[in-house]
Amino acid sequence: MTTEARIPLSRERVLQAAVALADEHGLRAVTMRRLAEELGAEAMSLYYHVAKKEDVLDGIVEVVAEEINDVVARVDRGPDWKQTARRRILAARRVFLRHRWAPALFGTRSSTSIAVLKYYDSLVGLMREGGFSHDRIHHALHALGSRALGFSQELFDPNAGASAEVPAELAAQLPNLVGMLSEIAHDDPDSTLGWCDDQAEFEFGLDLILDGLDRLREP
Repeated sequence: MTTEARIPLSRERVLQAAVALADEHGLRAVTMRRLAEELGAEAMSLYYHVAKKEDVLDGIVEVVAEEINDVVARVDRGPDWKQTARRRILAARRVFLRHRWAPALFGTRSSTSIAVLKYYDSLVGLMREGGFSHDRIHHALHALGSRALGFSQELFDPNAGASAEVPAELAAQLPNLVGMLSEIAHDDPDSTLGWCDDQAEFEFGLDLILDGLDRLREP
């Protein structure tokens, strides 16, 4: 009689399971009980590796950020800082497109992941080598905002599953907004993070900022 070897639990295994669960079912599915079921373990045994659900959420931010750093590290570092930064940011975005729940989570954490800080440290180093002062880089990071990581924060943020259509009783008071919303369309849902963040809009905004910053470099 043989018995199948059981893979021991570890913090890494718990966090990887949480990422997989969020990828498949959304972030709300990530509960201690559901994680235990996925891992074939008792819920109480998870607490040896993660203190509570908030610890899990902090941990999966770290996992995704480390994945971003691994991808970005493989991006060719050319002589043009702007094109290198653009390629790195779009590489980071591709990671978020694999983990569509992650952008919303990144903004909710009370402490900043060391992996996220390492990502920004690399970006600051790239801009320093490109001819920017620390003061200009500080302004640049504010201008880029979440775009530096690969996603843009929403102008409007409808509730999950809700339409962004303006209610009829408000339409007369908001003619310009209604006119805009009646014409815009997002035809590529696979490139969208959130309600209004599609690839074309992201790259449009990113290029505007990078082009403007490039003109501010010190001679």
